[in-house]
Amino acid sequence: MSRGRVPMVDLKRAYDIEEAVSKPSIIQVDHDDDDDRHDFWPLSEIDPKKSKFPCCIVWTPLPVVSWLAPFIGHVGLCREDGVILDFSGSNFITVDDFAFGPPARYLQLDRTKCCLPPNMGGHTCKYGFKHTEFGSSVSWDDALRASTRSCEHRTYNLFTCNCHSFVADCMNRVCYGGSMEWKMVNVAFLILTKGKWVSLSSVVRSFLPSAVVTCLGVLLVGWPFLIGLFSFSLLLVAWFIIATYCFKNIMC
Repeated sequence: MSRGRVPMVDLKRAYDIEEAVSKPSIIQVDHDDDDDRHDFWPLSEIDPKKSKFPCCIVWTPLPVVSWLAPFIGHVGLCREDGVILDFSGSNFITVDDFAFGPPARYLQLDRTKCCLPPNMGGHTCKYGFKHTEFGSSVSWDDALRASTRSCEHRTYNLFTCNCHSFVADCMNRVCYGGSMEWKMVNVAFLILTKGKWVSLSSVVRSFLPSAVVTCLGVLLVGWPFLIGLFSFSLLLVAWFIIATYCFKNIMC
């Protein structure tokens, strides 16, 4: 072999080393793909018989209150495995034991509409630092755990701090739908307008007591009962709207 010439074996070895060194930069680009941020593990099917509603808001009527105002009810939020969590008393979150009966209505939320930043630079929402300061989460279940810890230090009150507050808190932590303005009123409106009934018996269970109370009231009291019932419902709606948007300091 003449002087100055490099053996083919050495050239091949040098090429292999150069190729190996250059590959990590290519792989790094692939890892930066935005689509990887929404690669969620698949959810199991909704199973009303076992009360499993993955990533759903669930609703059930309340005793007495729903008899007078059937649009008022108790809500909870479900983990990815379908287990229901609900704020059902002061400093108390119920797990897998939905208060006031099985869900009558549900709405499954889309995890791809959540902002789940792995770091400060990973926000997909418009809030950025505000979201982090409030308490952003890296997963759906992580947000539920954080909201659970928060509500364990709250006093339950039907008019100022209730089950809807817990759901709103969690939806704000994941910035659902690109919003951190979830409150009692829009959570209730969301489940009432877009929620699906579990079964026909759930519809009957939700409205039959109210229909019976209304009929008995008209028979015993007359038409003034309907006026009083309508006034009661109107006052409830007015309170929640005014208190939520005008007196934020008294709402949790």
